[in-house]
Amino acid sequence: MSFDTLSISEAAVEYAPSLGDELLNIEQLKTDLAAAPTPVPLLRQALRDTSAILDERYKKNLNITEIVRGRAWVVDELLRIAWERQDWPDAKDISLVAVGGYGRGELLPHSDIDLLILTRKDRNKKYKEYISTFLTLLWDIGLEIGQSVRSVKQCKQEAIKDITVATALMESRTLVGPPDLHEQMMALTNNKRVWPTKKFLRAKLDEQIQRHNKYHDVDYALEPNIKTSPGGLRDIQTIAWVTRRHFGAVSFQDLVELGFLKQSEEAMINKGQQFLWKLRYGLHFLEGRCEDRLLFDKQRELARLFGYEDDEKSLGVEKLMKQYYRAVANLRELNDVLLQHLDEAILRADEKEKIKPLNNRFQIRNDYIEAVDSKVFERYPFALLEVFVLMAQDPGIEGIRASTIRLLRDNRRLIDDEFRNDIRSVSLFMELLRSPHKMTLHLRRMARYGILGRYLPEFGQITGQMQHDLFHIYTVDAHTLQVVENMRRFLLPAADEQFPIAAQIARKLPKLELLYIAGLYHDIAKGRGGDHSELGKVDAENFCRRHRLSEWDTQLVVWLVDKHLLMSMTAQRKDITDPDVVQEFGGLMGDKLHLDYLFTMTVADICATNPELWNSWRASLMSQLYLNTSRAFRQGLENTVNREARIADKRETARQQLAELGLDSEAIESVWENAAEEYFVRESIANIVWHTEAIANHDGKGPLISIREIDTDSSSEGATQVFIYTENADFLFANSTAAFEKLQLNIYGARIFTSANDYCMDTYTVLETDGKPVGNNPKRLSEITRVLSQHLEGGHKPVALTSLRRSRKSRYFSKPIETSFLNTSDKSYSTLELNCPDQPGILACVGKVFAENQISLQDARITTLGERIEDLFFITDQDGRPITDANIRKNLQDDIKNELEARFSN
Repeated sequence: MSFDTLSISEAAVEYAPSLGDELLNIEQLKTDLAAAPTPVPLLRQALRDTSAILDERYKKNLNITEIVRGRAWVVDELLRIAWERQDWPDAKDISLVAVGGYGRGELLPHSDIDLLILTRKDRNKKYKEYISTFLTLLWDIGLEIGQSVRSVKQCKQEAIKDITVATALMESRTLVGPPDLHEQMMALTNNKRVWPTKKFLRAKLDEQIQRHNKYHDVDYALEPNIKTSPGGLRDIQTIAWVTRRHFGAVSFQDLVELGFLKQSEEAMINKGQQFLWKLRYGLHFLEGRCEDRLLFDKQRELARLFGYEDDEKSLGVEKLMKQYYRAVANLRELNDVLLQHLDEAILRADEKEKIKPLNNRFQIRNDYIEAVDSKVFERYPFALLEVFVLMAQDPGIEGIRASTIRLLRDNRRLIDDEFRNDIRSVSLFMELLRSPHKMTLHLRRMARYGILGRYLPEFGQITGQMQHDLFHIYTVDAHTLQVVENMRRFLLPAADEQFPIAAQIARKLPKLELLYIAGLYHDIAKGRGGDHSELGKVDAENFCRRHRLSEWDTQLVVWLVDKHLLMSMTAQRKDITDPDVVQEFGGLMGDKLHLDYLFTMTVADICATNPELWNSWRASLMSQLYLNTSRAFRQGLENTVNREARIADKRETARQQLAELGLDSEAIESVWENAAEEYFVRESIANIVWHTEAIANHDGKGPLISIREIDTDSSSEGATQVFIYTENADFLFANSTAAFEKLQLNIYGARIFTSANDYCMDTYTVLETDGKPVGNNPKRLSEITRVLSQHLEGGHKPVALTSLRRSRKSRYFSKPIETSFLNTSDKSYSTLELNCPDQPGILACVGKVFAENQISLQDARITTLGERIEDLFFITDQDGRPITDANIRKNLQDDIKNELEARFSN
């Protein structure tokens, strides 16, 4: 075939008659312009009118390709009219050329209209005034222009220097002017000496790798970029650029005729491109500007626009996004196959062929595995799994050859119930989970090529399943594979610093594959309704039975899936220094081995949910709970000693440490005589020593503010604690927390005690906004002390909070403010739970309400999950008793809601 039979510009012109005068009557417009004193109003109105017509067609869900190309056709005509209004000198030596996406004849509502004003000679001063007038006219009528002025020779020079320029020129077409100028330019810039095919392909592959790495090589980000995310429009364009450069192909149909693409693959590309165009057009339409990010609020608006509706199983927006994820998965898969094929055909074309047989089904050709013939998978269906196992066993295999990837895609239909229960299949999958090399990479490849979702249908159900909240950043399937990858990372030397305890534990687990199975199944039932842990453990048990795991192994995996949220919730919502809490948690663990597995899984899960959730304070809580429970197991999980003995033991140990610091018994007793018994029950020995020494050395002038870093049993984990000792006041808690808000310190815990002489002994655990402790920063420490002192001076009235600026996400995910009360007979306090979006000033607002209602705050557990908080406040009335009166509880809850709603509405 001839690759010159159809050019891009001819495609755009051929499209015009099908639009007719309904979109733009060119002759009538020219007639009107001839009689008009200035062209601007008529051209601007023509652009507005045609844009409105195209928008209406879009809203009616008409053919998106016609809409996108129709807009390009309209702009073509308007540009020609604007160009022809200039009396160009030597018009035979200058032309107007469309480049880039516009050069392809594709134009979204607010995409840049990239133009090249092409001249025959380098020196073009005579055109300067005319070009300026022409461009001013374009801007005046509302066209978003990106332009350059170059001679034919300069185009070659720029193309040599910058592959982006070379790529844009490759997709260019003449709009108006002498065609030979464009032909000369194309001959010079398409010359293979400018960008040899190998060099061009290598540059485009590196460009794509860098772009994908920006998105952590994940197709399923929750707020993707339609254009540049993996599987997006840029991936389609990359294939088109390289094949055009190498084969001269100007359409994907050309590649089908060349035998490079299958007809079904060409249809898949077109279908995917049209869906992404629909989304991108919608984003431009809704925003009124160029916007390619599919942000949460726009997802919901697009879902409504496309007619997706909520039902009992899922939200309309989740249905839209599932279609998006399926589309980009298909495009990413095709991109892999085609670029791998080009790599073999171009970059490796001159390599001496080295073939190493593996068995009668597979061989290695130049470090890539391939099937020995096209019928391998039909004869041996289990080989659909075997190919991944072979790669996991040999780190020297770089990947799968393109022809074999196609065979995998063509034969994955063979995976049915008989396949899943075949002893060879189940043995191979377990062998993969036990493999030493790049196991998660091969699981990801299985997922990308559609093998994993067919072998594990329950995994197929969560493919592209959105997690519509503020703290997950991936879809359920992407999150799940990231959990397994994190588990593998614990085995690497680099994990010793960031995850010291998890790394140490993981390397000693007797059967790592059980951990991986639990990771694969912990969220497998999301999106079905009901408790996903309860539903998921059923799927996990079925998997274990099908894969012939022992009864003990099966029950461990099921238990891990069932309890996968337990450790993080206990660490963040309960007092893990309380022996009763540790005793209860240890009882649920049963033994040290279950604790080890659950700790490792929990850390992997938190980090895969959102890396920002794993900070030094969360690490410290998890480590403390793990170490306290481990210690309890070493002691045989005996019943805790009675309250009096526990207090006596703490006091004696603290007294010894204080004596070593130079404090005598009289000084110690003068501090302790006013402290309540509860203080010695709930505070750690380290804090008792710290507080006592600070109070004993305090000169009594103004509030005492002492700051220290928490020491933990593992490196690089901890937080900053701030101790406040001052006379009690109604708004002390409210003003203290307001000070921390002003300092931009995030509060992760609060312990509130009031002594017999009516002094507050309050300890706050805080982190900087980057999740790290304050550290040894004298300037910052001085600022904290100063701001706190200023706020504490007005303890009898609330200080004004800083103004609230809500983030885009917080406005979109503005969920109700929820409160609940809990009273238990064995506790001397009530528990108030608060769930609401995380915003500055919340704790200060709550403290203000407590003060106004004469409520005493005894303790608090502050938990932040992404941009949502789940705080627990342990409170009493002024007499130190739980709050049992239903009316008081209701009024308190109403006051908190009203105060926070007023705060959020500002």
